[in-house]
Amino acid sequence: MTIQPAKLSDPAVRAFVGAVNAHDRDAFLALLAPDATMSDDGCERDLTDWIDREIFSSHGHLEVERESDGGRALVANYANDTWGEMRTAWRFTVGADGRIARFETGQA
Repeated sequence: MTIQPAKLSDPAVRAFVGAVNAHDRDAFLALLAPDATMSDDGCERDLTDWIDREIFSSHGHLEVERESDGGRALVANYANDTWGEMRTAWRFTVGADGRIARFETGQA
C-alpha cells in the first residue's frame, strides 16, 4: 500500500513528491535552496543535469511506500521512461527556511 503524497509528514518533502509527480519543474526548483546538492547511489551529481535527465525529460514518478525520520526519509517505487520501475530510498535535508538543501537517492 502506498502513502498518498498529500499525507506525507514533511511539507517540503510532500511538495517535492507532488512536483515530481506533476512533472512541474518550476515548482520543483522553487523547493530547493539556491546551493542545493544531491547524490544518486552515493555519487555526487550535478543537480540540474540529473533532475532534467532522471525526472523531467523521462517522466519520473514516485509512489511512496513508507516514511521515517519525521517524513524526511522515504522508501518509494520510482519509475521513469529510461529505467522503468525500481525500489528507491530518498533522504532529505531541509533548511530552516523550509527549502530542501540536499537530497540523496539510490536503490533500496
